[in-house]
Amino acid sequence: MKKLLAVGLLSLLFTPSLAFADTGHTAWMLTATALVLFMTIPGLSLFYAGLVRSKNVLSVLMQCFALTCLMSILWFAVGYTIAFGSDGVEQGKWIGDFGNIFFASITMDSMNGDIPASLFAIFQMTFAVITPALIVGGFAERMKFSTMLAFCSAFMLLVYAPVCHWVWGGGWLGSMGVQDFAGGAVVHITAAVAALVAAVVMGPRKGFGSKPMPPHNLTMTVCGAGMLWVGWFGFNAGSAVAADNSAAMAMLVTHISAAAGSLAWMTMEWIRHGKPSVLGIVTGMVAGLGTITPASGSVGPAGALVIGISAGVVCYYATIFIKQKLKIDDSLDVFPVHGVGGILGLMLAGVFCSPALGVFSGNGFSDGISSISGQLFVQGVGVVSTFVYTAVVSYILLKVLDKLMGLRVSEEDENTGLDLVLHDERGYDL
Repeated sequence: MKKLLAVGLLSLLFTPSLAFADTGHTAWMLTATALVLFMTIPGLSLFYAGLVRSKNVLSVLMQCFALTCLMSILWFAVGYTIAFGSDGVEQGKWIGDFGNIFFASITMDSMNGDIPASLFAIFQMTFAVITPALIVGGFAERMKFSTMLAFCSAFMLLVYAPVCHWVWGGGWLGSMGVQDFAGGAVVHITAAVAALVAAVVMGPRKGFGSKPMPPHNLTMTVCGAGMLWVGWFGFNAGSAVAADNSAAMAMLVTHISAAAGSLAWMTMEWIRHGKPSVLGIVTGMVAGLGTITPASGSVGPAGALVIGISAGVVCYYATIFIKQKLKIDDSLDVFPVHGVGGILGLMLAGVFCSPALGVFSGNGFSDGISSISGQLFVQGVGVVSTFVYTAVVSYILLKVLDKLMGLRVSEEDENTGLDLVLHDERGYDL
């Protein structure tokens, strides 16, 4: 009897299908997943909707909501396997294997490290949802809804998923040692470059530069900004994929950078215009959050303070340069905030990860790299390759879709507003 009991216990221990998840890590990752989805709906949706004119408020809300639904299905069907392939299978440099189409190898008992494989898949799904939604800010108030769905779908499968594999799925950038803890390149650069290319290819909104286009509801924007700030803890701290010291430090540095970015942007506006603005302080917060994202797993609190201040100042001037100097109508400042912030954060991660910077020291260089210059070179390769690849693919996609479907609504429809023209509804009926 004792022998049978011993054999039974051994069989339980060594049966892979009966592997048990770490309940602490699993509970945190369930929470983080909900927080990241909360960033898109309602966080980003309200943030963007308040920034456009009242005749286009529903169009932005609709775009973010529809993208949440569509990107989720595409990620389930094929996006996840392009990015991460099958667990336990050696992946290529460029894309993952196709053994996880429709989550084919994910079962109730499948594990990814200490958490269920299904949980890892949906956590990554929320990243695949918010990245295309960020692009909406670049072409807000002028792109056709059908074209928007087609472009963002192609972007997710041809840009986001491959770059995700390069960095996080066993691809060539991750193998080089690029430090991108939560998505400076994977999320912010890809979305921002696509938004910039779309703004250039489509051209500006009617009246851009000649008449004011102020946000119609800053109260809505501030509410969305607060939701983004809270949700970003899931974004960055959740990228530790564990309830551990790394997640705690990522949460701490994320908060410090957001606060510093807000105050820095507010101060720049105060100096330049004589008054601090609500729009400025919430935009500075987003800049601080986006900039700390790639560095949140490799820097300490003092480094995060410098990164946040740098984000507020650099992204502030980048916004002025893009809109006033280059005359590019990136409607909701996606590139100067997310793109410039993502680039800045990736490069500063290469500096503040150094273990020799005293109070500014981080967690050390990537494996095989022993100096700031070496890490900066690798970070630079990640920035340039992601930027160029995204720009080329986005440009081709936009040109093809312009021929097939047309990119933007007519001038008359733009004057009327996308809410009525595309959805036959009004945001406000007073």
